[in-house]
Formats: sequence, C-alpha cells, structure tokens
Amino acid sequence: MADCELLRRLCTAYGISGTEDAVREIIRKEVEPYAASIETDPSGNLIVEKKGAKRPKVRLMLDAHMDEVGMIVTHITDDGMLKFSCVGGIDRRVLCGTPVVVNGKYPGVIGTKPIHLLKSDEREKSVPLDDLHIDIGASSCEEAQASVSLGDPVCFVPFFDEGKTIKGKALDDRAGCALLIEMIRSDLEYDMTFVFSVQEEVGLRGAQTAAYRVAPDAAIAVETTTAADIAGIAEEKQVCRVGKGPVLSFMDRGTIYDREYFRLAKQIAEEHAIPVQVKEAVAGGNNAGAIHKSRGGVRTLAVSLACRYLHAPAGVISHADYESMLALLPKVAEAIASGEKG
Repeated sequence: MADCELLRRLCTAYGISGTEDAVREIIRKEVEPYAASIETDPSGNLIVEKKGAKRPKVRLMLDAHMDEVGMIVTHITDDGMLKFSCVGGIDRRVLCGTPVVVNGKYPGVIGTKPIHLLKSDEREKSVPLDDLHIDIGASSCEEAQASVSLGDPVCFVPFFDEGKTIKGKALDDRAGCALLIEMIRSDLEYDMTFVFSVQEEVGLRGAQTAAYRVAPDAAIAVETTTAADIAGIAEEKQVCRVGKGPVLSFMDRGTIYDREYFRLAKQIAEEHAIPVQVKEAVAGGNNAGAIHKSRGGVRTLAVSLACRYLHAPAGVISHADYESMLALLPKVAEAIASGEKG
C-alpha cells in the first residue's frame, strides 16, 4: 500500500528549485534508519547508500528530484506589489487568481488587470508574465519590504487529497521521492545508490553533479510524466494515461533510453502481470538527460507515473499506478544490478 501520509508531507512541503531544504530534511529523517550512509553534496543533492544482501555486478543509481516549479520575487513596486519570474516551466495560463505563499510564510494572490477593464482582444489571450503581480496585501513598497526580499521563493499553496485519485501540489516529483523512500525502507537484493536531486526543473543541474560523484554504471530516473488523457485531446496525442500503469520511455527530448533496459522493464512487467504503458511521444525530459552523459556514459532507463496537469498548482495520479510502480521498480532495479539481464 502507498504511504499516503508520507506523500502528503512531501507534496505539501515548500521546495522550488534552489530551496529544497525542507524536502531534503523530510527525506533524510525517513531514510536514516535504513541507510548505510547519507551525504548532502555541495549542490544540495541527498545521496543515500543502501546495503542489500549482495554486492551488485552493475553499480546502479536511482534518481528522483526534490524540487518543484514555482516563482521568485524580482521587484517590489511602489504600491507594494511583487513582480516575479518563473522558476521552471510554468504555463502562465494557470497563474491569474492563483493563491501562493511567499518565502514559506506570506500568503498572496497572483493578480492582473481586472477582466472588466480588458479590451475585447485582450480577453482572448493569456496574460503576459510582465503584466502579472503577487498581491500580499501590502499598501506600499516599504510595507512589503518589511516581510519580503528580492530573491524570495514563491510556491503554490500546499494541497493534497487521496480520494479516488491522488491530487496534490508538486507530485512532480515528490511521488518519485516517495517511491525511492519506500524502496530504501525495504530489503534489497543488491547494494544500490539513491539520489534525491536538486534543480531538475531549471536544467537537470543536481543530477549532473550527483551522477559525476556517484559514477554509476546504470541509472533509473523515477519521475512523473505528462498525461493528456482529458476531454478534447485526440487519442494519439494523449502521451500516456492515468490508471494504465507505469510509463516506460524509449526517447524524449533529452535522452534516447537504453534499448535493452527498455525491453527488460517491459519483459519483467509482463512476467509479473504488472500493467505498464509506453510513452507515446518524443516530448519532455528528465534527469536522465544529464545522467546518461556523465563521465564515460551511463546506461539509463526512465520509469514514470502518468500525471495530469504537470507544472500547475496541483497534479493528478492514480493509486493503482503508484502501487504498480512499487511492484515494478525493485524488480527492474534488481535485474539491472545483477548484470544477468540487459
């Protein structure tokens, strides 16, 4: 069973790229009783060594990123409004009227010119980022500066629900972090290295330094990936579907995945009656894009959860998909670490 309380704590923590401290502390406390060693490297990645029953023939690293998309304060206007830039790729169509939290303390709302003051042609367009601001209720620059400084992080308001589906802020990629934590808690057949990486959303930066430091032979990127199985999207454009199992990628915009590992994961899923699906687009990317190019090259696989509404205030994943990931990941990891397959 999924540990939804763990997932709730991870998703509701604040941690845009570069400010992952609170997420890292949650993870550290969860894995300490089970880890052979834990290190925070200069980039902020949490690197966890987990002992198994045997030494692996293939040194395997599993990665999930701790950071989430968000915003950062860049200017305070004379009337106390906060101007901002996005940290990571956010669709600005979701921003108007969205509640946010500045620096983990101060609630605000993203605002713009009222709709009844817009010209007819403006109503048909998404609002440019430069025309948006964050309203924290300050009436002057001085009042805002008493609470907020330039460079302060801005997160979407924490949200989590475990009803028929799991809905929450930052499921990308706190769901991947939770899956790795659950693996570390379990008994493993082989020694493995687990990396909870920083700054994926701004260019795969943490994974690049972690992969160089760990020097694995092989890696699995544990991620969420875009599901577009919603009304109005043609079937061939839906990429993957919530509830249809873990998603295996053959290629994205950053990586051509190891073909043998791709086939191995499909084979293991079939042998154990675990539902899986193949990502039906060459789109997006994840930390594999940095990991596979590290040092002399790393054989890389991505296993992802289908997630609707990535990089928005809340995403949606399936309970069944999460359970299938829990079943599939250790089997694939052990097969790779054994060196006997692929």
